[in-house]
Amino acid sequence: MELKEIVLAGPRGFCAGVERAIDIVELALQVCPPPVYVRKEIVHNRHVVEALGAKGAIFVDELDEVPDDATVIFSAHGVSPAVREQAKRRGLRVIDATCPLVTKVHLEAIRYAREGYTIILVGHEDHDEVIGTTGEAPERIVVVSTPEEVEALQVPDPDKVAYITQTTLSVDDTREVIDALRRRFPGIVGPSKDDVCYATQNRQAAVKTVAAEVDVVLVIGAANSSNANRLREVSEAVGTRAYLINEIREIKPEWLEGASRVGITAGASTPEFLVHEAVHALRRMGAEEVREVHVVDENVRFGLPHELVDIARQSGNPLAPRMAAAQQS
Repeated sequence: MELKEIVLAGPRGFCAGVERAIDIVELALQVCPPPVYVRKEIVHNRHVVEALGAKGAIFVDELDEVPDDATVIFSAHGVSPAVREQAKRRGLRVIDATCPLVTKVHLEAIRYAREGYTIILVGHEDHDEVIGTTGEAPERIVVVSTPEEVEALQVPDPDKVAYITQTTLSVDDTREVIDALRRRFPGIVGPSKDDVCYATQNRQAAVKTVAAEVDVVLVIGAANSSNANRLREVSEAVGTRAYLINEIREIKPEWLEGASRVGITAGASTPEFLVHEAVHALRRMGAEEVREVHVVDENVRFGLPHELVDIARQSGNPLAPRMAAAQQS
């Protein structure tokens, strides 16, 4: 069987939170006195991090690596109050690139903790987003990732339980865990709207549609990207072989043996040029047709953080008016 067709999932790639985070770093490099530090990967993609590093951003793991009085940007995944307090104590100039949808989950955690709930956080405990959210109320938050873990939960008051979720989970898996929580704790409360972000849901819906039409799915994204890993899992749940790659050099010819149609999608932190490279590579392998399966349009935009706009204004940077306008978007 010859490779004939490439099917692109739409939407794919950058979401509004990632675009905002990258814009924040690029603008900070233009309006802040150098050097500009970024705590952790601004988004989980090596290509993005390396590109911003080439422009002058300095990436560090912890604030201990940032000199006093320097500028530091918090990544899109959010941070705990302890990190914020450390930055304040050190006199660091902070620019917060936390995705607004992650901030929403933090605010939910704060509210439930204030009201005395035990909070069940559905997510992966080693993910940066979950670490930051848990830091809002570590004595009250319990992290679970499977229905089995729900069954083993022990809480002080089963009638005073709330749940929140990581924003980049599998929609189907999250639903299973929440259903298990509702069975175990009938009085459990949760957010009025699913915390799994719009972009995660849209990309999973798109790849699910594509996976049903192709023989193999290539998911382009970093190994430490939660949403990219979930795209691979969603494809496999449909019954289609799927592989997570960071770039085209990782494609193994044996993956494509016997495949006439190959689907391509990309995680929310993946730049589109990597998709173009994959398409060109598959064309060289014989694919002649390329089509896109588009399931939903996205028009979400998030404004810039006020602290970045304030820095631009105070320094008289000519970008300040445009940034102020973007802050309102």
